[in-house]
Amino acid sequence: MTKSAGITSEPDVSATAENGREPAVRIIDLVKEFTGGVRALGGLSFDVPRSELTSIIGPSGCGKTTTLKIVAGLIDATSGRVEIDGAPVTGPGPDRAFVFQDFALMPWATVLRNVAFGLELRGLPRKEREETARAYVDKVGLSGFEDSYPHQLSGGMRQRVGLARALAVDADILLMDEPFASVDEQIRRQFQEDLLRLLSDERKTVIFVTHSIEEAVYVSDQVVILTRGPSSVSKVVRPGIDRSGDSDDIRRSPAYLDWVEQIWHELRGYLER
Repeated sequence: MTKSAGITSEPDVSATAENGREPAVRIIDLVKEFTGGVRALGGLSFDVPRSELTSIIGPSGCGKTTTLKIVAGLIDATSGRVEIDGAPVTGPGPDRAFVFQDFALMPWATVLRNVAFGLELRGLPRKEREETARAYVDKVGLSGFEDSYPHQLSGGMRQRVGLARALAVDADILLMDEPFASVDEQIRRQFQEDLLRLLSDERKTVIFVTHSIEEAVYVSDQVVILTRGPSSVSKVVRPGIDRSGDSDDIRRSPAYLDWVEQIWHELRGYLER
C-alpha cells in the first residue's frame, strides 16, 4: 500500500467494519414498515465503532434518516433492534444527542438559551448550564452572539448553534442528519474542518447521514453504503485518511478521488436498477 497526501491508496470497497474496537452501537436486522405497507428498511445490520465517525450514504429514499431516528429512539423499528453498549434502545436517552438538518432552534430564545436548553431539561442549575453553554458557543466560533436570536443569524451560524447544543449535553453519541446540507460549498467545507477539530477534542461516537460522497470520504472513519429501499447494507468501507495533512491536498489526491469514484460506482449501480 502506498501513501498520497496522507490517504491510503488502493481502496478496497469490500473492506469490513472491523477496526479492533468494541462497537458503541450495533444495528441488528432492522426492518421498518410505514403505514400502507411501505418498507423503508429491509433487514439493516452494521456496527458503529466507538469514538469514530460513521457516515451513512445511499440512494434517496433508502432510509438513512429513518435509521438515525430509530437509533435516537424517536421512532420504533418494526422488527430488529439497536443496542448501545449491549443494551437495547427503547426510547430517547441522555447518551444520544441529535443534530437536525433544519436546526430545530427555538425562535424565541437567544443563542445561549438554545445551547443551554438540553442542560435545562436535565435540571442543571442556571449558573452551571450557562457556563457550559458559553464554553460551547465559543468552541463553535459564535462568541459575541450569545444574546442574538435565530432570525438574526445566517443559516451556517444557526447550524453552529445546533451543534453546540448537541455537544453541550455531553452525550456519548452524536446523531447528525445531513447537518451541512443547507449551506454553500465553502461554508460546508469549513464546517467539515470544524467538526473534525471538535471531535478530536470531544472523542464522541458519531453517526452522520449525508448525500455527499465527497463529504463522507473526507470526514469519516467508516462509510456504510446502503442499497435502494427497502435497504440493507451494500458495503462498509474505511477510507483511512490521515487528516494531519493539508485539506486541499487531500481532496486533490488521486487516492481520495479513487475513494470517491469507488463509492460512486457502488451507488450508481443502485440508481440504474
